[in-house]
Amino acid sequence: MPKFVIERDIPGAGKFTPSDLKAISQKSCGVLNSMGADIQWIHSYVTDDRIYCVYQATDEALVRRHAELGGFPANRVDRVYSVIDPATSE
Repeated sequence: MPKFVIERDIPGAGKFTPSDLKAISQKSCGVLNSMGADIQWIHSYVTDDRIYCVYQATDEALVRRHAELGGFPANRVDRVYSVIDPATSE
């Protein structure tokens, strides 16, 4: 299944409390559960004013639909074609 990186502009995201992050995560998981097995949340990175999420999904439209149903911004959605790390240089 293709992998996608979603950039979400959320001012102040880095100041969210553990409780805030739990609530957002629960909402996202609830929407995902209703959407079926064609989309899966892998993990997210929280920065000062953005959250970067990694998802697997059959297509970009499904990723955008999740954002719409959950009320989350999806300012940019990019398909991941390769993953590299220091071991790639060996």
